[in-house]
Amino acid sequence: MSMIIDRRLNDRNKNATNRQRFIKRYKAQLRRSVADIVADRSITDMSRGGEVGIPAKDISEPKFRIGRGGDREMVHPGNKEFNTGDMIAKPKSGGGGGSGSGGEGQGEEGQDNFMFTLSKEEFMNLFFDDLELPRLARTVLGDSEQFTYRRAGYTPSGVPANLAVPRSVKNAMARRIALKAPLKRELEELKRAGGDQEEIDALEERIARIPFLDEYDLRFRHRVKEPKPISRAVMFCLMDVSASMSEEKKDLAKRFYTLLYLFLSRKYEKVELVFIRHTSNAEEVDEHAFFHDPQTGGTVVMSALNLMIEVQQERYSPNEWNIYGAQVSDGDAFGSDPQRSAMRLSKDILPLCKYFAYVEVPDSPSSITPLAAAYGQIRDETFAMSTVMDRSDVYPVLRELFHKESV
Repeated sequence: MSMIIDRRLNDRNKNATNRQRFIKRYKAQLRRSVADIVADRSITDMSRGGEVGIPAKDISEPKFRIGRGGDREMVHPGNKEFNTGDMIAKPKSGGGGGSGSGGEGQGEEGQDNFMFTLSKEEFMNLFFDDLELPRLARTVLGDSEQFTYRRAGYTPSGVPANLAVPRSVKNAMARRIALKAPLKRELEELKRAGGDQEEIDALEERIARIPFLDEYDLRFRHRVKEPKPISRAVMFCLMDVSASMSEEKKDLAKRFYTLLYLFLSRKYEKVELVFIRHTSNAEEVDEHAFFHDPQTGGTVVMSALNLMIEVQQERYSPNEWNIYGAQVSDGDAFGSDPQRSAMRLSKDILPLCKYFAYVEVPDSPSSITPLAAAYGQIRDETFAMSTVMDRSDVYPVLRELFHKESV
């Protein structure tokens, strides 16, 4: 069996195959390092590649060495205290000052991390490799640029590569039978009646001249081009920008939506994003305004849910679109707004959605906000809740909410 090894050099003069093998082998360690450095990055640098560190102990190779114990008789050069045959007491653990963990500054804890530079493409692959939109259905043709070829019988013309030999031979056999049958009957009658030999020879010659395979017999496999069903989806991004959302909370919300935006734009071609921000009133904005324009005011969660329904009814039919939603808020809602919002979400939005995720950024992990208490009563498999308290929680929460479903 032939084996082809790709030894082309990449742009950093490293073997591409070995590089991919290293990334695959230490994927878990690289992913942990990537999650750590992203927590310290600004929002605009989320998708940039970079240098990640891996603890040296995680990439150390197994090796054999002589352990302590056993009988050895030797006298080292420069020895002035012992002779051959003298018994030497076994040193206490860590007392030898060697390279073990007991030696000061000599253990594995003192070793520098192994630094590995990831390109932007490798960085994004590690980030979003095993994430997906739940329950995404491929049922819409739309303006698909992907096509598939379906068999549609046979055609008398085509390229040699598509020649259907069995079908062509069958056609040839049918043609020969149809042409030979009357001639053979005439020949048998002529022989039975003792006819002229020249006529018999002429008939046998006509039968012999019938070709085994004629161009008329050829048939070619025919395939027609059909548009391939695609997955058209829309993600509604609802963000609370009221006065109770401090700058730190808004930063966590924007980080979550930034990673969500990168994930969707990277893995799916036909996914639209609708950005809705709300105080006491909700408005649909563009991407720049959603992430950068300041705004403050009161809190009415119901306004964002109502606007989401209006936009969905106007532009996104459930028969043609997979509908998703992601909401981030600090949970501070007053009066009957939490209960009304939970009822609106449960009765009017979730039946249309494939999946809806609610992420809360509360003041403390132990606090139960009015909106979280109301949403917590929703029992629906298409609804999920999670909490983000720190920058380091954003990426794990995204992975928790959009992990790939096991088949």
